[in-house]
Amino acid sequence: MDDQKFLDFAEDTVVNYYNTVLGEPITKDKVFIVWSCKTLQNNKAILATHAEDKLLFELTFNGDKQEAYLDTYDKINNCVVVPREV
Repeated sequence: MDDQKFLDFAEDTVVNYYNTVLGEPITKDKVFIVWSCKTLQNNKAILATHAEDKLLFELTFNGDKQEAYLDTYDKINNCVVVPREV
């Protein structure tokens, strides 16, 4: 799948997940791509939304099987870490 087609598919998948699984109406303009890459026939993207739940989504497209997998992550903590001098 080419890059733009995959990114459109990824955004549509997140919108569909929100609307059907979470029951919270959301539109495509509320979804944004954090990161994406393509390796050989496979694609992967990290997506987020402007919703208050702060969920992150990882969509992986397996080019061999022509199927995709959606993982959902919830931010549970944010802390400051100060590196020591090496």
